[in-house]
Amino acid sequence: MAERMIIAVANQKGGVGKTTTAINLGAALAEQGLQVTIVDLDPQGNASTGLGIDADGRRTTSYDLLIGDASWAEAVQDSGIPNLAIVPATADLASAELDIATRPRRTQLLADALRQARGIVLIDCPPALGLLTLNAMVAADSVIVPLQAEFYALEGLSQLMLTVREVRSSANPELRIEGILLTMADSRNNLSQQVEADARKTLGPLVFQTVVPRNVRVSESPSHALPVIHYDPQSKGSSAYRALAAELLAKGLKSSGKAAAHG
Repeated sequence: MAERMIIAVANQKGGVGKTTTAINLGAALAEQGLQVTIVDLDPQGNASTGLGIDADGRRTTSYDLLIGDASWAEAVQDSGIPNLAIVPATADLASAELDIATRPRRTQLLADALRQARGIVLIDCPPALGLLTLNAMVAADSVIVPLQAEFYALEGLSQLMLTVREVRSSANPELRIEGILLTMADSRNNLSQQVEADARKTLGPLVFQTVVPRNVRVSESPSHALPVIHYDPQSKGSSAYRALAAELLAKGLKSSGKAAAHG
């Protein structure tokens, strides 16, 4: 994969940091000179809002891309941040699963739509394992799974892993888990430390070394329509997402990303 890398950011549980990770990892990779596009595949459209794309500015959306009413070039919008673009979402996406349910190749529509994509594509998935997330996994090279450092963190992860295995055995044999990302961690909290220890014991090298801390700057940045590394470049949250980008590059994005920077 020399010209593009597609990563789905997925977890069927809500509130674990999927959108936060898509926006801030995207911004951290873009800061390295790589061309990054976020595909907002969540009907809530939080990634679009978090990058300052208001409702009136979302004329061509991921729904249009998915159902074939828009090409990749038509759907991609500039975010105003160097090297970072977005395919925004609106509430129309909520009806997409019904609209595509009877279509042939219904789980491969996004993969078809992304054939013209270049650079690094981060897909912000909805909090469900329905047709939208399946489309993302079929289109993706790999999956990043944000996992909140809380008591029930590992519950439900087995269902996600099973879904990845099913996609791998059917429509996308090359799909892999890029990594499990611990989010909203509090190093002063014994429970947070225990969850991290359990995750590393259970999942081993699948867990990223980078841990994203609970950080007020990360929480504040969406209301300013900025990634945290632009809102407060020196914050702990910014440092964590830069470290995650560096870890990804070290794991293998470097060779593909180098080409992606010019794709």
